[in-house]
Amino acid sequence: MSRKTYFNGVAETWDERYCTPQLVASLKNLVSQFGLKLGQHVLDVGTGTGVLIPHLVQAVGQSGSVTAVDYAEKMVRICKSKHAHLANVSVRLHDIQEEGLPLESFDAVTCFGLFPHLTRKENALRNMNQALKPGGILVIAHALSSEEIRTHHANAGSPVVNDTLPEEAEMKRLLKRAGGFRSTLKTNMVAMSVYQTKNEVYFLLFVHC
Repeated sequence: MSRKTYFNGVAETWDERYCTPQLVASLKNLVSQFGLKLGQHVLDVGTGTGVLIPHLVQAVGQSGSVTAVDYAEKMVRICKSKHAHLANVSVRLHDIQEEGLPLESFDAVTCFGLFPHLTRKENALRNMNQALKPGGILVIAHALSSEEIRTHHANAGSPVVNDTLPEEAEMKRLLKRAGGFRSTLKTNMVAMSVYQTKNEVYFLLFVHC
């Protein structure tokens, strides 16, 4: 079973299983730390059912916009049913690993809960990089710590059983090869040491040069 087939298969019950009141409350606080501003244009990669969208819309206001993409058709359908009525939200079927987006179109790219599942991480990072305006930000975030993610996916089984976050050295290599990201990392945690923690939420912020 491919990852795409897996996520299409769990799409209908995703919100019921994972969008707990605790998660919703934590996302508001998490997004507030992304540094988004009114009027900005945000790309939400791997949006799933769109759990971040309400918080992103609140951050950028009516003068900004959110473009949400995912490669799983059923996730996109559910996301559209929840959020497509919003005038400044666009939900699209798109695989960031395979195809880029218009150059320098977004002030920020958010990647929440997706990064472990990317099989072509370097390609995805390169396409995100190219979609960012100079000085734009890429946020890679997750609701769980790196250790919790490892355990969660191990329990979920195939095909996500081996989907983990890259170690620090690997992440630096990926960013370097993708090009264009400033190497200084500013996070609400302890920079790259978040890879080794068991209790901290995974949250990294990169700036496009």
